[in-house]
Amino acid sequence: MFYGILLFICAGAAEIGGGYLIWLWLREGKPSYLGLLGGIALALYGVIAAFQTFPSFGRVYAAYGGVFIVLAVIWGWLVDKKTPDLYDWIGAAICLAGVSVMLWAPRG
Repeated sequence: MFYGILLFICAGAAEIGGGYLIWLWLREGKPSYLGLLGGIALALYGVIAAFQTFPSFGRVYAAYGGVFIVLAVIWGWLVDKKTPDLYDWIGAAICLAGVSVMLWAPRG
């Protein structure tokens, strides 16, 4: 379980970080090498996610979506300096609850 969570976090960091670098390049006029690094990070995200041990691609990516939401809230807080409010945290907790149901519910 620790390995799966670690992969979700690494994939999220690559996806959010890559998107952020491309945002800086295209939206804020930062140097083009940031866009290139962002593209590399986004490609790395796809590779990292493929190492998940869960057997179903769709289920893994759906569950990752919930983790991504939580990571995006944290990224916004730490990098963009936008403090999440109570509803951001409640929404993030709901997403994690959904991820838990999707990944660990008993199936017959």
